[in-house]
Amino acid sequence: MQHFGIIGNPLRQSFSAKYFSEKFAKEQIDAEYSLYPLENIEQFPTLIKTHDFRGLNVTIPYKQAVMPYLDRLDDTAKSVGAVNVILFEGGKLIGYNTDTLGFAEDIKPLIRPEHSQALILGTGGAAKAVKYALSRLNIAVHTVSRSAGYDFTYSDLGKEVIESHLLIVNCTPLGMYPDTEACADIPYQFITEKHLCYDVIYNPSPTLFLKRAAAQGAEIQSGLGMLHGQANEAWKIWSGVTSSASVQ
Repeated sequence: MQHFGIIGNPLRQSFSAKYFSEKFAKEQIDAEYSLYPLENIEQFPTLIKTHDFRGLNVTIPYKQAVMPYLDRLDDTAKSVGAVNVILFEGGKLIGYNTDTLGFAEDIKPLIRPEHSQALILGTGGAAKAVKYALSRLNIAVHTVSRSAGYDFTYSDLGKEVIESHLLIVNCTPLGMYPDTEACADIPYQFITEKHLCYDVIYNPSPTLFLKRAAAQGAEIQSGLGMLHGQANEAWKIWSGVTSSASVQ
């Protein structure tokens, strides 16, 4: 039996656990998928020594922190600077990023010519993957953070910034179950029907961020399609169908 799982903290919910457990049962694959909540990334070496893994998913907050523990990164993960998939092969740990392809394939049908500039809310691993994907789609990207050193802080976001960025992607955990009444602090009153607003969160769907954007007439999309896409690509890597996951 092959062993798979996901590391993160907290792991109150896991799309991947449900997705792969159902996949294994439906396709009669001799494998299991388990949750491995880690209090800190320093517990990772002990985990992998005590389990015979074929693959792991990585989620908040370890997509960047896990990288020093890996033997090699594929080109996409190296460019992004974040890992969400680990392949165990030949005694080596190889890091990949399938979030990029999952996001790109989900958002491409929604992008219109006017979506030439994007605001990314957040600076973590998901934000890095989204930024990479949008850049590969020839969309100018500006990052919003609570801290200085990025393109904008939240206090910088006025009418001019919002109206000149018709694609807004929430990559923060704000609004994720169970804290569903939270959302990014942006001036929603300047969002219009020309905007496309995407949230990498899938539970709840829609998030408060998407509800407030929709109330302004914006087109909205949750991260469920992105999750399906990244999971499909992860399985291709683990099963040897492909050795990389990159945005075309």
